[in-house]
Amino acid sequence: MKIAICGKGGCGKSTTTSLLAKELARAGKKVLVIDSDESNYGLHRQLGMELPKDFTAFFGGKQTVLQDMMLSNFAHKFFDGPWSLSDIPEGYCGEKDGVMLMASGKIHEANEGCACAMNNVIQQFIMNLQLSEDEFALMDMEAGIEHFGRGVDNGVDLLLMIVDPSFESLRLSKKIQELGESIGKPVWFVLNKVTEDTRETMLETVADAQKIAAVVPADAKVAAAGLTGTELTGSYPAIEGLARELTKGEVC
Repeated sequence: MKIAICGKGGCGKSTTTSLLAKELARAGKKVLVIDSDESNYGLHRQLGMELPKDFTAFFGGKQTVLQDMMLSNFAHKFFDGPWSLSDIPEGYCGEKDGVMLMASGKIHEANEGCACAMNNVIQQFIMNLQLSEDEFALMDMEAGIEHFGRGVDNGVDLLLMIVDPSFESLRLSKKIQELGESIGKPVWFVLNKVTEDTRETMLETVADAQKIAAVVPADAKVAAAGLTGTELTGSYPAIEGLARELTKGEVC
């Protein structure tokens, strides 16, 4: 199953991606985490890994990819057929405890241009990626909804939006549901950082309360790990439940 994990900045996309990846791996699944946010420099630390080389570099680097795109009127194909997890080149993917990690690319220097090249490569990769029944690919998306405009979500099986206790995030849930429906992808919601004071309002205001896949309480240990950039460890009941629902096909 290929899952795009999206939401506004700071909602907990990377945290949820990391915890869910680890939980699925503990359940015996093979998991690929795709860091598709060019400005995220913390996901690999939450997984306890080194940041792998930019996947875009495998195709010659950002400038070469952009040139190929422009010369072909943005029709250049970087993949000539299906890929499996074993096809990811050595050095462009790390692995720890059953979780693999690859990164589409990062912004390394000022004035180096937009992220179009990285988005195009990862969009084609996810479209060509073929997984077995016991394999999962979790895409940690960039903040907001630009990835919808670039078509990055077209190759996934479902969208998992992380909703934090804020007006902006709850309003965005309606837009992401609309965008997901427009491309024929189911959208489910994970309510994150929930407290007793915010729970009722979030349940009442999210775009579709029937599509809530998990309610994750605010957790001081998780917040501390995010603050210090240390690996997330341990199991959390809400994430365990989400992993079970995904493996059983109850969230699909």
